[in-house]
Amino acid sequence: MDKKDLITSAGKLGPFSKATAEAYAAASQRMVARINEQMISRPDIDELVGKAGREMMCDNHANHARFIASILENHNSEVLVETILWVFRAYRSRGFASTYWAAQLNAWMDIIREELPAEAYDEALPLYEWMQVNIPLFEHLSHQ
Repeated sequence: MDKKDLITSAGKLGPFSKATAEAYAAASQRMVARINEQMISRPDIDELVGKAGREMMCDNHANHARFIASILENHNSEVLVETILWVFRAYRSRGFASTYWAAQLNAWMDIIREELPAEAYDEALPLYEWMQVNIPLFEHLSHQ
C-alpha cells in the first residue's frame, strides 16, 4: 500500500453528516481536556512524548480536535493523508515515540464514544479506526 492507496481508502470514509460535524465541534473542548488529563496521567507518558513533550502533546490534541472537526465538515482525503504524514514527521523529530499514536487514538476512541451522540460516534469511529489501522503505513511513509 502506498500514499495513493491511503488517499483512496480515506475517500471512502466520508462525506460525514452535518450533525456529526456539529456534535464533534461542540464537544471538542471537553474532549481535549479529557484526553490531556488521561494521557498526562499515564505512567509511560515520558517514554511516549519525551521529557519535554507534554506541552507539545497537549497542543497536538487541541490541533487534532480542530483538524478532525474540519475533516468531518469538509471531507478531503488528500488533506487528511498529507496532514497526518506531516504530523508524524514533525512529532517524531521532537522525540515522540511511534507508540504514542496508538495510545492517543485509543484514548480518542474511548472519549468520542462517551462524548458524542450515538449517531455521531457511529459515523466518526471509522475515521479513527482508519487512522489507527494505518499507523504502520503512516510511520513508513513519513520516513520517506
